[in-house]
Amino acid sequence: MKHRGRHRRRRRGRALRATLAGTALALTAAATLISASQATVADAPGALKPVAASDEAGRLPLAEHRVPGRWLDRLASKMGRPVGVGAVLEGADRPLRNAADCSTAEKRSLPVEPAATRAYCFGGSDTRGWRAGAVTTSGDADDDGLWGGNRVILSGWTRGAAGGSMDGPAPGQGLAKVAFVDANDPGALRYTWALLAVPVDGGRDYRGLVSPLSGMVWYQDKLLVTTREGDRDALYVYDMDRIQRATVESDAVGRVRGGWAAHGHRFVLPAVGSYTLPRGGDSSRPATVSLDRSTSPDSLVASEWVPADGDRHTRLWRYALSRDPARSGLLTTDLSGEAAPVEAFETKTADVRGVLAHRSGWYLDRAAGSPGGHGTLWRQDTEGAGAPECGTDETRHCWSGGSGSLSYWEATGEVWSQSGRTLFALPLTSIDRALD
Repeated sequence: MKHRGRHRRRRRGRALRATLAGTALALTAAATLISASQATVADAPGALKPVAASDEAGRLPLAEHRVPGRWLDRLASKMGRPVGVGAVLEGADRPLRNAADCSTAEKRSLPVEPAATRAYCFGGSDTRGWRAGAVTTSGDADDDGLWGGNRVILSGWTRGAAGGSMDGPAPGQGLAKVAFVDANDPGALRYTWALLAVPVDGGRDYRGLVSPLSGMVWYQDKLLVTTREGDRDALYVYDMDRIQRATVESDAVGRVRGGWAAHGHRFVLPAVGSYTLPRGGDSSRPATVSLDRSTSPDSLVASEWVPADGDRHTRLWRYALSRDPARSGLLTTDLSGEAAPVEAFETKTADVRGVLAHRSGWYLDRAAGSPGGHGTLWRQDTEGAGAPECGTDETRHCWSGGSGSLSYWEATGEVWSQSGRTLFALPLTSIDRALD
């Protein structure tokens, strides 16, 4: 199992971090800066407003549901013994382009200030018609940043999702897949795909997950994914030790003549559970999530999506992660099986596409106000708010163009995000220095 030998790997992790620091690529995003009149001091969202998690405004219970174990066992008996992340990485045969080989348009989407220290670009052939939406890493999975001795990045994509929309994919579209990126060699990242699926018919088949991916957290052996399927919102749960191999190369999904297909991909992840919202009520839902290791216990933080012209403030929630070894990677629940937030806030920041919390600060990635523009990265706490400034006109539209989810790799001190086909990282300390 993965968790054995954690302390032996920690020493290797420190050496690797030193190597990465010495080989980090300094990048300057080529960008046309937007007028400062669009991001003046008056636009600052101010301090976070604490909301009692028991109040109606702060209450957002998530009901836990498990896929019956016999369903998963039945599926495995038909498809073959499940594999883990290491087996998937062995099939990582698609190279990510290094920053020097990214196009001018791809580089233009990078943050202006602070600049990314590393950037990589996916190819066009297997991402055309797909939209990137979520990032998590083995830095979330384990505190030494490694999983089975590997450095791994997961990048979530949705087929045909409308550009920038949080409302869901168009009918007939929306299959979700995850790129498993082998990041052991910082100069030569490689990846392969796994399709996200949901078991059906008692585990005799599976269907594709049809939802935009706007947030992911890989914690211990579980992957938590924000989803919106029809009128139901949920956090789907996947087990990283229950990855199945597809046996038939076909555009179909599920059981086909001669075996099992995953829309042309070699691996498929069947869901093992979900957290659902109560029916009725308002439209609150966790639209993007990330992991916070600065709390005790570790916690999942979530932000809803409220459009810029919305009539209410955006809410933020924090959920405790379980310390029970029998519930690895899952949220803490009460006797009724519900996970209630342990902390909640309201913020005036709208159109939030990424959320990150570390110590007392919350980092909120606000989307650009116009196509081709740059977003804003706000850091807020209960005392105030700030955002990096850039350009001679001191605009605050300095963050990435196609705003995406945020993930903090504590072992290396890096924040990872993605803008379109461009995956990038920069130190959290550089963000804080830009704010100071």
